[in-house]
Amino acid sequence: MELGCSKGSISLWVRDLPKPPKRSREDASAIARRGWEATLERREAERQQTKRDAAAEIGTVTERELFMLGVGLYWAEGTKAKPHRRQERVTFVNSDPHMIRVFLAWLRLLDVPSEHLRFHVHIHESADVPEAERFWREEVGRSGLFGKTTLKKHNPVTNRKNTGEGYHGCLVVRVNKSAELYRRIEGWWCGIVGAAERTDQGNRT
Repeated sequence: MELGCSKGSISLWVRDLPKPPKRSREDASAIARRGWEATLERREAERQQTKRDAAAEIGTVTERELFMLGVGLYWAEGTKAKPHRRQERVTFVNSDPHMIRVFLAWLRLLDVPSEHLRFHVHIHESADVPEAERFWREEVGRSGLFGKTTLKKHNPVTNRKNTGEGYHGCLVVRVNKSAELYRRIEGWWCGIVGAAERTDQGNRT
C-alpha cells in the first residue's frame, strides 16, 4: 500500500512509538529447540508408522520360511568353523532378545532336544550383572540350563554406547552334540546361495 510519503517522514512519525523487546539469545535458542523437538517427534511418528505397516506386510510365517530364515540367521550371526580351527558346534551369540527368540523357534522346528541347549550371559563387568541374568532367564524360560556368566573386563576409557538400563549383555546359546547339525547348516546355506544365484540369473535375462 502506497502512503504518498517518503521513508524519512515515516521514520520521524514512528520514532517515538514503543519498540517490541528484542529476543534474548536464550529465548531464540528455546524457540529453535522447540522447533527441532517437534521435527524429531514428527519423524519418530513417521518411523513408527512405517515400522507398523511393514510388520503387517509379513503376515503368517510358514515352517519352510522359518527354516530358511533360521539358516540365514545362523550363518550371519552364529559361530562358524575356521580352516585353522574346525570346531563344528552350533553356537549363537546375540544381544537382541528378538533374534534369540527366532533362533530358539528355529531350533524347535528342527526338533533339537531342549536338554541339548546351554545358555550363559556374556556382559561387561561394570554392568548390572544380576539384572542381566534375570532378564535372559525370563526371556528364554530355561533357568536350569544356565551356566556361569562370562564377564568382560571394564575399560574406563571407552566410547561404547551399550550402557544403561537397556543393556543386558549378550546371550550365548550352545547346542551340545551338534556337529552333524552344524554340517547340515553349512550345506543348507550353500544350497540357499546356489538357489539365490540361479534365481538372480533368471531375473537378469
